[in-house]
Amino acid sequence: MGIIGWIIIGALAGWLASIVTKNNQKMGALANIGVGIIGGFIGGFIMNLLGGAGVTGFNLWSLIVAFIGSLVFLWIVNKIKN
Repeated sequence: MGIIGWIIIGALAGWLASIVTKNNQKMGALANIGVGIIGGFIGGFIMNLLGGAGVTGFNLWSLIVAFIGSLVFLWIVNKIKN
């Protein structure tokens, strides 16, 4: 998956995770993209530990993996901030 794909998947996953964790008002588009890309790495790592596939390309599975990783990342950031 190319850089544009990572940006699009990252933006969607980061945005959805920020809505779920109620951080949406504090985060801008660049923060959502960053959270989503980091979430893609974290989600891929978690899925590999569980024996599944991580981010596999520009598809729904990759969005779900990045979303789960973004939730984990935002949960950790929120715990550190508070």
